[in-house]
Amino acid sequence: MNQIAEAVVPEYAYKPSLMGAAWTFKLMPDALHWSIGPTSGQLPYRDIRRIRLAFRPVTLQSYRFLTEIWSDKSPKLTIASASWKSLMEQERLDQPYTGFVTELHERIAQAHGKPRLEAGAVPFLYWPGLVIFAGISVAVIGLIVRALQQGETSAMLFLAGFFVLLMWQLGGFFKRNRPRSYALDQIPGDVLPVRPR
Repeated sequence: MNQIAEAVVPEYAYKPSLMGAAWTFKLMPDALHWSIGPTSGQLPYRDIRRIRLAFRPVTLQSYRFLTEIWSDKSPKLTIASASWKSLMEQERLDQPYTGFVTELHERIAQAHGKPRLEAGAVPFLYWPGLVIFAGISVAVIGLIVRALQQGETSAMLFLAGFFVLLMWQLGGFFKRNRPRSYALDQIPGDVLPVRPR
């Protein structure tokens, strides 16, 4: 009977760095159990005081998400949707990550926990960054118009390509990371790699 119960315990593991130990998380009936190499602990669901979900791309993984968990009784825990696989490769764990994070929210709700739930970037970093991004976008549009007026087709094409890349990369980052709060049963889909079930 215990073996059957053990088999259905949701578990998630990833390596945040190539040389470091794997981080492992288990959703036990009473608490979130975690281990980082030889260090381990458990965090009762009701003791989780804050969670932040965000889109955080890195150099080798442009489609990466993070869940940060704070409590007064344990260190800050970070769960990432990508894991180091080799020196030049990170593996995407989209489905397992989304499933685990969604189940974590359900366990907190069942335990009547009331954490502060935040989605997106830290506001005091996000809003100045958005202003700078908007300023760069306007400047590039101005350069494209100027190149068109002067008949510089090659310069215009280069700037247009740069503008499309800028909008695709940074535009997506700012769209997903708009700071906001959410409810345990209403996780924003844009801060998860896969829409929750």
